Amino acid sequence: MDDLFRPPAGQWQPVSPRLATIRRILIAVPAAVLAIVGVVLLLALPRLQWIGALLAALAAAGYVWGWFWAARNQRNWGYAENDDDLLVTSGVMFKRLVAIPYGRMQFVDVEAGPLARAFGVATVTLHTASVETAADIPGLPAAEATRLRNRLTELGEAHGAGV
Repeated sequence: MDDLFRPPAGQWQPVSPRLATIRRILIAVPAAVLAIVGVVLLLALPRLQWIGALLAALAAAGYVWGWFWAARNQRNWGYAENDDDLLVTSGVMFKRLVAIPYGRMQFVDVEAGPLARAFGVATVTLHTASVETAADIPGLPAAEATRLRNRLTELGEAHGAGV
């Protein structure tokens, strides 16, 4: 079954391991808020101690789960540049493979929020006329995101797309 998700030639280009770090930080914020609320309930309201303990335990369990999920998720992102299309794969339990013909691309978008910029990564998004075939490639090093954006724009123009 894994043959279904292999690129026709070569191998998948991975995204940066810094993507896992960014996602761990993003998971830590709501987990910390939930833990603080739980500790406050635990210490300040004796009648609601059980709710406080439950919230703190859920926060800890959620963060531990998120820590491992972030690494597995990052390792399962990849892309491959073929002659006529770009393949993007993702997913741990539910795998996904999207093939976007260069001639179908309308535009290529690069974005990076403050945290992504601090870690030197960006997300490249390929847009087509169909919402179903748009694809994101998160966690690309900034230089690779720029290179990929420029290459996809050139290939889109060469294949007759309106990029």
